[in-house]
Amino acid sequence: MSRTPLIGMAAAALALVTTTAACGSGAAETSAGGRPNVVAAFYPLQWLTEQVGGSDVKLSVLTAPGVEPHDLELGAQQVAMLDAAALTVYVKGVQPAVDDAVAQYGADKGFDAATAVKTIPLTDTSETAGVSYDPHVWLDPSRMATVATKLGERLATADPAHAQAYKDRAARTAAALGALDQDYAKGLATCRTKTLVTSHQAFGYLADRYHLKQVGITLDPEQEPSPTRILEVAKLAKDEGVTTIFTESLVSPKVAEVLANEVGAKTQVLDPLESKPDGDYLSAMRKNLESLKSALGCS
Repeated sequence: MSRTPLIGMAAAALALVTTTAACGSGAAETSAGGRPNVVAAFYPLQWLTEQVGGSDVKLSVLTAPGVEPHDLELGAQQVAMLDAAALTVYVKGVQPAVDDAVAQYGADKGFDAATAVKTIPLTDTSETAGVSYDPHVWLDPSRMATVATKLGERLATADPAHAQAYKDRAARTAAALGALDQDYAKGLATCRTKTLVTSHQAFGYLADRYHLKQVGITLDPEQEPSPTRILEVAKLAKDEGVTTIFTESLVSPKVAEVLANEVGAKTQVLDPLESKPDGDYLSAMRKNLESLKSALGCS
């Protein structure tokens, strides 16, 4: 997707916001109730901000449930949200439209979660949305715990009156994520295979943290893999005794189903949590853990 039209649309939207402000409304960083306006780009950051911000923030979300976040285009209302935010929580490299808007209209008010943790490189030499690292940082609970702590610090700076409350909630959230991390480490410690075959390479951080080998059929979920790539993954899956090919929500399972038929494996959903799941982040990640234990033969 070309980024130029997105920049143009955002600029036009900002012009509308500016015109409105000139008429007397203005773009305040606090709500009518005095709470700071905070914007989360998509679901896992929404969940994290809810946990850390609590009732002390007025939270808005850019990506609606069921919408593929990579495809988000910003309209005037969403740009107005960014313009009026005391803080925007996002991950650079996931949503080009959000990256552009934050850079142009609120760089000093942006919290890029990827800057809070050690990132890992993409599995090939191409770039995704202008970054050279894998942006899916939220799929490692230990990294999410670090992001929670940093988010508490940023909210405390933005709203000093509630600084201790933010830090306390951040500590509780980090502890819950730490417990989830321990469950993953224990659950995936002893497995028949460590090879994780997925529709696309979204689970690099999970694989990195728990010593798995991710094999993605594609790098980009919007691109069809070549026949050569399918044959390569099929051979690897057969050689390593893979019994499950993982699909994901919001992405067509057709390619994974073709591969599964070739290998004689089954398909199963592994949720990348790019949109709101049934339940919340913690429950969806625990469901993913159970799926992984079953597929990988973990004891």
